[in-house]
Amino acid sequence: MTGSSSGASLPEKAADTSAEQPWPVRVLSLKIADYVDKMSPLWVEGQVVQINRRGTTAYLVLRDPDVDMSLSASISVHAIAAMGTPLDEGARVVLQAKPVFWPKRGTLMLDARQIRPVGVGDLLARIEILKQRLAQEGLFDPDRKRPLPFLPRQVGLVTGRGSAAEKDVVENARRRWPSVRFAIREVAVQGSTAVAEVSAAVKDLDADPEVDVIVIARGGGAAEELLPFSNETLLRVVSEAFTPVVSAIGHDVDTPLLDFVADWRASTPTDAGRRVVPDAEGELRATEQSLARVHRALSRRLDHERQVLQALRSRPVMADPTALVTRQRELVVGLSNRSRERLLTRVLRAEDEVRHLGARVRSLSPQSTLERGYAVVQHRDGRVVVSREEVQRDELLRVRVARGDFGVRPVAGPDGGPPASAG
Repeated sequence: MTGSSSGASLPEKAADTSAEQPWPVRVLSLKIADYVDKMSPLWVEGQVVQINRRGTTAYLVLRDPDVDMSLSASISVHAIAAMGTPLDEGARVVLQAKPVFWPKRGTLMLDARQIRPVGVGDLLARIEILKQRLAQEGLFDPDRKRPLPFLPRQVGLVTGRGSAAEKDVVENARRRWPSVRFAIREVAVQGSTAVAEVSAAVKDLDADPEVDVIVIARGGGAAEELLPFSNETLLRVVSEAFTPVVSAIGHDVDTPLLDFVADWRASTPTDAGRRVVPDAEGELRATEQSLARVHRALSRRLDHERQVLQALRSRPVMADPTALVTRQRELVVGLSNRSRERLLTRVLRAEDEVRHLGARVRSLSPQSTLERGYAVVQHRDGRVVVSREEVQRDELLRVRVARGDFGVRPVAGPDGGPPASAG
């Protein structure tokens, strides 16, 4: 039965459990405790984020520097004293410990026997290994670098709370461009929470559409104080950002891995303030110089065009702008006169031809013949008499002369032959 099964009837292995035969919580806790108890002592590395001393025992909270995971550990204060150096929060250490699981509380912790500090030399060696690995992945390639905007609408600044680095960036930027706007995120820049806070600030600013460039600034310090800026988690957050990032960590001699991943490296926070915005006075001088060059170029062009225009106007045709029109008018008038003369000549010649033709027509017309004394004799039906045999005796004929006509009747001739025409 569920929840009331006796120990004898419980499954021996986790794979044998089911909804009908589950393990009670106490059994699972005991199983885990038994499994953990069989683990051998081991060495583990972490960053001390909390220390509580209670009598002869110290309780530590160890955090993984790269991810947000932590474990509790207990150790004798005498073991801590044997380190030879003070143990402070934020220190990187290695512990020799035995994992212990407490069934009643369901918690896992470390029972430490030895503790050793991680030296700066060891940390730098690990950073060098990480540097080589990230370089092989291409995170340092120049092709990935994004250009910084000429004049950002807003500059995102990730820096320490009330730090001198913040003052250096803001004052130097506003000295160059007084109207520059900042979105400032004050975070821890050293210690156990630095990586998480800086990463969160970068993501927040990268999501702001008004922020065109992000500056991560911190003043100088010891090598171990700058370790968060060589942390892989932070480096990958910066490499995945869409907004260009400027690294301004420490002094010129400080080279955290953030300098290689960022889009631009500033030697100091002051240098970053000068880099993210243009120099207003310099831009004004450059603008004035450009305007002067444009003015000189336009003046030279106008002088050249004026000379060309004067050369054109000095030509005869341009000295008297109407000369060309006058010559063309004279040509048109001459052609018009010649056309008129030719037309008149042809008309007069045609008139002469008409007169000659008229004279010829008149000379050949019957009227002219009549005026010379001839007459035309016609029958009553209008037929012209062309032979005397056509004429009958006493037939009324019509005689047409030059100025009128009259009728006649033929009579017989003396010989009694055919009648002859009268008069």
